[in-house]
Amino acid sequence: MAIKQITSSTGLGFIGLGNLGSRITRRLMTAGFPMTVLDRDLEKTKQLESLGATVAPDSRKLAERVDVVLSCVSDGAAVENIYLGPNGILRTARPATVIIEMSTVAPETSQELSQAAHQFGIPVLDVPVSGSTPAAEAGALTLFGGGDRQTFENASPIFAAIAKQWFYMGRSGSGVAMKLVVNTLLGLGMQAVAEAAALGQKLGLPREALFETLAKTAVVAPALAGKLWSARQNDYAPQFPVRLMSKDFGLILAAAAQLDISMPATERAAAVSSAEAAAGGEEDFSAVIRRMELQEA
Repeated sequence: MAIKQITSSTGLGFIGLGNLGSRITRRLMTAGFPMTVLDRDLEKTKQLESLGATVAPDSRKLAERVDVVLSCVSDGAAVENIYLGPNGILRTARPATVIIEMSTVAPETSQELSQAAHQFGIPVLDVPVSGSTPAAEAGALTLFGGGDRQTFENASPIFAAIAKQWFYMGRSGSGVAMKLVVNTLLGLGMQAVAEAAALGQKLGLPREALFETLAKTAVVAPALAGKLWSARQNDYAPQFPVRLMSKDFGLILAAAAQLDISMPATERAAAVSSAEAAAGGEEDFSAVIRRMELQEA
């Protein structure tokens, strides 16, 4: 399979213009990449069209005109529909088109896509994103890659425009596997912070002083310290929506069940995240802080 060399003049197509996808696309356009975009929400595509992007009417048309297809969508079903469905990209993309799939899905989904694409002479990388919307705006994301190593290395001009660091993890599915490991710590850490903050208030500590001090301690990771600052102001605007954290917990626990691994702390954190997500509203996953604060004695 030929390995495509990627430069800043390589035509890119981006599918999925949500909180992260829209910001990643803007970074790539700023870096000079010609861009074609697609999203079910036409308002999102209009915003990027005004900045110079071409809007594709469907995924097949997008695939026909670009050299690299990137996607960042909500779940595995969306990934399968985009690439493997009756009107999927694999049926119209040119051989040697590179696919960089950035969604957080099950490793099996990435492997299925890679195997199917191989039959068409199309290399696939699973490169999920770690980082919130401010990191995406600043081009400071962290990326984990799975798939062919040479293809991953050739895609470095794309990664350099959107990330501060990127890691090659191994064969297909390894990138999303690493993302599930990272999000296990992220979700557990957020729940631990929420419980600690609730305990501190029940012990009579002033809320503002408690949150400010806790955020400055070495035991709270930088990514979570920022959440404490926002929660102190009761600001739960979605940088990473709780519904997506809940979805990721589901992927993590499904993988654990397949591997017969016990993850009791993760199960409890997942239950709280799921309850918060079920409450509705598009809030940040740090809203579990408020949930723990409001629990009855």
